[in-house]
Order: sequence, then C-alpha cells, then structure tokens
Amino acid sequence: MASDELDLSAVNELTNEFASVRANRVARNSVTALGVVEASVDRRQARNYQDTFGVSLKAAKTVTGQRHSGRCWMFSTLNVLRSKVLANLDIDDFEFSQNYIQFYDKLERCNSRLEYVIDTAGQPWNDREVTQLMLTPVDDGGQFVFCCNIVKKWGAIPKALMPDTACNKDTAQMNALLTTLLRKDATILRKMAAKGATLEELRAKKQEMLPEFHQILCCCLGEPPVTFDLTMEVGENADVDKAKVSRQLSANGGQERLVLRDHGITPQQFVERYVKLDLSQYVELVNFPGETRPYEHAYGIRYFDPVIGGQRLRFLNMPMEDLENAAVESLKAGVPAFMMCAVNKKLMRKDEDFSGVLALDGMDLDGTFGVDLSQTKAEMIDDRECGMTHCMAFQGVELGEDGKPVAWRVENSWGDDFGFDGYLVMDADWFRLYGGDVVVERRFLPQRILDLWDTLPLEDVDYWDNMLAIG
Repeated sequence: MASDELDLSAVNELTNEFASVRANRVARNSVTALGVVEASVDRRQARNYQDTFGVSLKAAKTVTGQRHSGRCWMFSTLNVLRSKVLANLDIDDFEFSQNYIQFYDKLERCNSRLEYVIDTAGQPWNDREVTQLMLTPVDDGGQFVFCCNIVKKWGAIPKALMPDTACNKDTAQMNALLTTLLRKDATILRKMAAKGATLEELRAKKQEMLPEFHQILCCCLGEPPVTFDLTMEVGENADVDKAKVSRQLSANGGQERLVLRDHGITPQQFVERYVKLDLSQYVELVNFPGETRPYEHAYGIRYFDPVIGGQRLRFLNMPMEDLENAAVESLKAGVPAFMMCAVNKKLMRKDEDFSGVLALDGMDLDGTFGVDLSQTKAEMIDDRECGMTHCMAFQGVELGEDGKPVAWRVENSWGDDFGFDGYLVMDADWFRLYGGDVVVERRFLPQRILDLWDTLPLEDVDYWDNMLAIG
C-alpha cells in the first residue's frame, strides 16, 4: 500500500545511485560551481540572437533605470509617452521625473486602499478579500493605465526638476513605513464602522488621515513642484507656441539653437502642451488562455485600481496573434508599444555575454537537470508558474517571410549596463509562451477588436484570481 510519508530507504537509494550516472556528475559539478543559470546556458543557441532588426525605432538616448524598486510599469509607460515628447519638441532625448509620478501614485494608493477598507469594513479580518487588501497595501507594482491616470490628473515634469532620492532607488523602507501607517488607520476605520459610523463619517476620518501620508512622502521623495519654469532646447519642427521660442548662440559661440521658455506652468499644463496624452486612445490586449478564461471577454480587478475617479484597468483577452499584429502595426508606424511578460523565465541575467537574450532555446534547464519542465501556457497560468511580472516597451521587430514576428527589440528599465546597452532581444516564441500583455493606440487595431473593446461589459475578477498574477 502506498504511504503518505516520504520513504527514507527509497530516498537513500536515490542518493546512492545519483553519482553512478555520468550526466548527473557533470550537472552537479557545473551547477554547484556556477549556479543554475550559468550552468544551463546553451551558448551555441544564444549566440544566434543579435540586436539587429528590420523595424527598429529611434529611441531616446537615455536608458532609464528603476534601481531596487518595482516601478517597471511606470518606467515603461513613461518610456512610451516620452516618444510623444520627442516628436512634439523635435528633440532626441528626454526623461520624465519618475519620482514625481511615484509621489502621487503612493498618495493615491493610500487614499484608494483606505476607501476599499471602508467598503469591506463589514467583513471579518480573516476574510480573503480583507486579507489581500492588507498584505501589500502600498507596494510598487502597477499597470500602464495606472501611470497614465497619474499623468492625466497630476501632470508630469522633466526629471531634472525632481530626480530620484534614496527612497525610490530602494523603496523597501518607505513602503514599509507607509504600510505600517495604513494598517493602523485601517484598524481605526474598521473599529469606527463596527460602532456604527456612517459612510460620511468614515470618509471624513479618512481625509484627516491622508496628510500624514503626504508628510511621509515629502520626507522620503521631496516636495513635488506645483508650478515650474520650463527652459529647454527644441528642434526646428517643434510643435509649440512659437512666441515662447527664441534663437540664441550656444555657449561656445557656435551654432545657433532654439530655446523654449514657458514660465510658471503647472505639471498639468506641461502634459497638455508637450505630451498631449489622450488616455482614451489606448487599448490593452492580453493573452491568458484557459478553460476559465475565454477569449473576447473584457476583464478588470476588483479593489485594484489605485486612482479613484480615474480610468479603470480594463483588458481584452484575445489570441496571441492579435497582440502580435497590434504591436507590429504600432512599430511600423514609429510608435513604441507597452508590453508585459514573465521576464525571469530563462533570463540569462548574470551571464556576461547573453544577459539580454530571452529565448526558449537559450537555456537548457531540462538537459542540465534531466527533468521535463514543460507546461502549456494555460497550465502555467493556472498553477501560477507564469505571470505578467515585468513591464517593458517594444522598440523593434524582425519579421519573417510570412510577415510574422521572429524576434522583438525591447526597451528595458534596468540601466544601460544590462543586455544590449539596456535593450533585450526577445525570441518571438519566447513571448508567445511567457508574454501576454500589449498596449497600443486604437489606430493600430482592426475594427473587430475595437468593437469588442467598446461594447463588451467589464467583468470584475477577484484580487487573487490566477489569471491576474501581474506586475
């Protein structure tokens, strides 16, 4: 009869037999000396992936770096939006202040999370929904629409006006402090609700709590400017108020340059004049196959959106071919596309030569360990082996003779010393298995998808749903 215990003698027999197989000895020696990744890199295959693409956009000179934080969604969204600034100002480099966006993202998260606490105050502490709300109430993760909602409401500024601080280069300590205060305030609100406080009274108390979060953020990130003077060089074809542009010689008395001066503007005016963001023009497509996740359905996540009153997270589940076609059309038009994937799958992160390669055949884990690790994408979503944990931006694509993607050029936010000067080369088959989220403008989608996006009802799923292991 089979036992529910781990059999000591059987395990000892496995241990004694292990070294009798030559392949086991080679694998053991390699992995113990080098680690799992380095021992499993297939260098013959990995060397085939080069940073050369048939369709490749001219990106900004600056490669962004999120440091020790989970702000990839913010960096990748701003990397997409800055392409608009480059075009509108006719310049070749620009970087938004991620610190400014993070300040208001954290403040909005504290407000919305306390609002969700009020909404669930009648449920017990050990209710799964309440537990989930309290686990990571002020974490770093996010989405394209989350960043755009901040930009739309609070505006944006150039990085020089509010650069990163120690607290968003490594966000752990700041997040822990905000979380402690939020949990304390959540307890106060729940106790008030248990004693019969009205919704109006609970929200009034919440408003009294918010200044303390603002104070912590000012200490950690600095005070965000309410107005500022914009002075920057622009190109001849800049789409700006010509009355605000003057010609002047460069500092060394050489070539004449154009300088834009816009004094006393708000961050919202900067977005209105120089970013020209229209959030309604973006559509988010995902590929989450599975019996419980039918295609041509629009999903959202209850108690997930951090900006109350902003555009809600909404994504349309579609076959992967639709995501690929949308990204290709965007790139052909010269517009980068936001994307998400499970970036750590077969990522040769510490390999000196191939850290920037994401390919199914670039690493042979099955061969190294002598086990079969293969699963379908649907299975990996169900058992949480695969989730959309990292956000980047498509900047190029290589197309095969059939017009389908062969490989993608991806702008990352891990600095310029990673990968191919900050970029990754992603095999198309790798993205089909481990990728699953693309955001593009409406103009790059066929009418049949737009009709679904515009008319399908939003289906809210639980905060912990297995299809939503997303960054």
